[in-house]
Amino acid sequence: MSMINNSALCVQSVNDVELIVSVELSGMKLVDWIAQNRSVINEWVDSKGALVLRGLNLTSSRQFGRLVSQIFDEELLSYSHRSSPRTELKGNVYTSTEYHQAKMIVQHNEQAYTNIWPMRIAFFCLLPAEQGGETPIADSRVIYQEIPSEIREEFDKKGVQYVRNFSDIDLPWTEVFCTEDKKVVEQYCERNGIDYQWIGENDLRTKQVLPATAMHPSSGEILWFNQAHLFHSSTIGKELQQALLVSKGEEFLPRNAFYGDGSRIEDSVISEICKIYQENKFSFEWQKGDVMLLDNMMYSHGRETFKGDRKVLTAMTTPHEVKAL
Repeated sequence: MSMINNSALCVQSVNDVELIVSVELSGMKLVDWIAQNRSVINEWVDSKGALVLRGLNLTSSRQFGRLVSQIFDEELLSYSHRSSPRTELKGNVYTSTEYHQAKMIVQHNEQAYTNIWPMRIAFFCLLPAEQGGETPIADSRVIYQEIPSEIREEFDKKGVQYVRNFSDIDLPWTEVFCTEDKKVVEQYCERNGIDYQWIGENDLRTKQVLPATAMHPSSGEILWFNQAHLFHSSTIGKELQQALLVSKGEEFLPRNAFYGDGSRIEDSVISEICKIYQENKFSFEWQKGDVMLLDNMMYSHGRETFKGDRKVLTAMTTPHEVKAL
C-alpha cells in the first residue's frame, strides 16, 4: 500500500476486509517511520476501523506504549472500572485479560458497560501461542444489522442495567477502581451515574443503566455497543450458574445484566446475540511483533482458546463519554 510511506510490502485482506499491512522499515528508525505515517494510519483506523501493522520490529511493552501514544497523539489511559483480571505494566500498558487458556473470551467492545470508554484500543503480540490464541474481531455495525429488529427495539426502549457485586469472588472493588479508599469509589460512582450500596463491612454492589446501542461520533452510524451478553448470568455455564444461585442467590451474583427497567433479559435473547457474534467474527494468525489498532466502537474483539505460552499486551487512548440513562 504505497500511501504508507512506500514501505508496504503487501496488504492482506481477512474476511474481505483489508486488515494486515506488512511494512519494511529499510533501516529507518521506528519513531521517524511513525512520524511520517501517523496521519495515514489514523485515516485508515477512522475509515476502516481496524489495522494490523506487521514488521515494525517491536520487542518490548515500552516500545509498544510509545508507538500507540505517538500514533494517536494521546496519553495512554489507565484501566479503571475494569471488569477482568490483568497485570499493569509500566506506562499504562496492560496484559490482555488473564483468563485460563481453555476459556474463550467472547466478542466485546472494551468498557461498553460504562459511560466512559476508549475510542482507540491497541494490541501487541509479544509471543504468539503454540496453537490458537487469535484475537478475533467483529464489525459492530454488522452486529447491529444482524440482530433481529424485535430484540433491538426492546433494548432501544429499555437499555441495559449492569449489576456488579464485589465480594470474595470475582474482582475486588479495590482492584476494579484502583483504590482502597471508599470515598474515592463513591465519588467516582456519583460522578458517573452509578448507583452504589455498601453491604456489610467491605462488600459493594453497583448498578448502572446505559444504552444498548450507540451512534459513532464521527461517522454517525448506529452500532451494537453493550456488554449485556458478557454480564448476563446465563453465559457463565449452567453448572456454575446453578451453584452460584444456590450459594449466593441471584441478587448477589458477581455480575449480571437486566433490561434497564430491572426486568430479566431472556436467556434466549442472550443466546441469539452470542450466536450472531460467533457467526460474524473473523481473525488472523498472530505473528510475533504484530500490532493491531482498533476503533473500539466500530469493532469488538475477543480471544480464542490456546495451547502453550501466549503474551499479548494492550493499551487504550482517546476517552469518550456519554450520559447514563
